Amino acid sequence: MGIIAWILIGLLAGAIAKAITPGRDPGGCLLTMVIGIVGGLLGGWLGKVIFGVDSINGFFHLSTWIAAVVGSVIVLLLYRLIAGRSRT
Repeated sequence: MGIIAWILIGLLAGAIAKAITPGRDPGGCLLTMVIGIVGGLLGGWLGKVIFGVDSINGFFHLSTWIAAVVGSVIVLLLYRLIAGRSRT
């Protein structure tokens, strides 16, 4: 996949992750995109390690989007955990 596809998947997966997880989130579009891209990479890696499948097949494959959203939720929860501690 090209860089434009990674950015688009990151933006959408990050937005879906923010919509799924309740609570207030700091950051705007750029932070959402970074969370989504990192989450997509994490989700793809976890899919390969845990299930032994290549979960990042292509832009239009369902497994790519599921891996990106699940990974984004994990990254978002970790971000909230780290950012929440630094504010208090």
